[in-house]
Amino acid sequence: MIYWAPLLHFYQPPTQTPVVLMKVANESYRALMDVFEAYPHARATFNINGVLTEMLGLYGYSDILGRMRKLAEAGQIEFTGSGKFHPILPLIPREEVERQIRLNIATNRQFLGDVYRPRGFFPPEMCYSREIVEPVLDSGHEWIIMSGIACPVGWPMDVIHRIEHVGEGPAVFFRDDILSNKISFKDLDGRGFIEHLKEIHRGQGDVYVVTAMDAETFGHHIPHWEKLFLSQVYETLMPALDPPHVMREQKPPADQHRRIFNYEKTPDSEEIQIVTISQLLDIFPRGEAISPKPSSWSTNSDDIKMGNFYPLWQDKNNPVHCMQWEHLDLTIDIEHKAAQLADSPLSLQFASTARSVLDTALHSCQFWWASKRPMWNINMIYRGMTEQREVILNAYKAIALSNCKPEVKKEYYYRVVAARHVFDRITDRLYTED
Repeated sequence: MIYWAPLLHFYQPPTQTPVVLMKVANESYRALMDVFEAYPHARATFNINGVLTEMLGLYGYSDILGRMRKLAEAGQIEFTGSGKFHPILPLIPREEVERQIRLNIATNRQFLGDVYRPRGFFPPEMCYSREIVEPVLDSGHEWIIMSGIACPVGWPMDVIHRIEHVGEGPAVFFRDDILSNKISFKDLDGRGFIEHLKEIHRGQGDVYVVTAMDAETFGHHIPHWEKLFLSQVYETLMPALDPPHVMREQKPPADQHRRIFNYEKTPDSEEIQIVTISQLLDIFPRGEAISPKPSSWSTNSDDIKMGNFYPLWQDKNNPVHCMQWEHLDLTIDIEHKAAQLADSPLSLQFASTARSVLDTALHSCQFWWASKRPMWNINMIYRGMTEQREVILNAYKAIALSNCKPEVKKEYYYRVVAARHVFDRITDRLYTED
């Protein structure tokens, strides 16, 4: 048997516009729910970052969350943990990593209820470093998923390795990068995907494959891909004992899918089984303790050789990235000092505002859009910088209104000036660079 464990990553940044959110919700999220409801044997692991869960719940898309809850209750999907505002966890302070994980759990439990019981952890952009292992374990997660490029040993297909750690490290699953990217970029259809799985399986015993990609790939990035790929795969892999007409009566689109694909019983479902990632833990034996390479799902082998582990978010050769992180480091430093010093009702109010805005200001998109590989969007960069400036404004007001020594206020005002200088340098780049 070959076990296929697909993961879908649902995320929109806190700076997303209402128009785009509506478009993605209609084109992708609701369309995906249609597919899973139409094929009750379909299985998947969902990562949905708390920032998106909150936006869907507050801005009129709670039906999507309700449908996710029902899928989880039926055992079709499981959820993973992550960081609420999709930060690059290896690049932020440990206390911020822990806070983002806690916020993600709290928000998803608020909107998804008791079905949100993540066993696994999805680091945003699959950005991994050894430093995130302990916070992930401490928050109750049993496994971490990362890019295949992070694998330091022979490719695991019939064992599940664990991360080397004092005590029992978490299990680690590696995404099949090549196969996942072929799906994401429409380089093979559903039939081709199944043939690929069968080719992997040929001559093997029980093996597994994990794919992972943005949920928005289906229907938003690639129109109708949820039908032309996912529906075709799930339909072809319908359990052999189920007659082709077994379907929820209220879901006529599923019947349309069958007419499109001319469904016939095949032996594929006897060779390929769809599972959630956590189900693999109950099927395959444990392997060895390993030390995965720092990386992301957009890192290549040359990047790793150069020590450029997160190239779309912190490229050492990208001057805008360098300045963005310089500005963020100053922002975090000023906010943390404000939290220490705030000692009056008014200063505490400003410190509280700074704290909540900093949570959102850590989101990854502002760096991704500055990567020039080939992404470059001056508005997304500027929105992220504006959030950071709001943190600094409120944090310094908290310091200025506290009873700390004048020399401390002076020192942190100099840091405000330094941050302003970095902001101006970034803004100049936005005006002048194409």
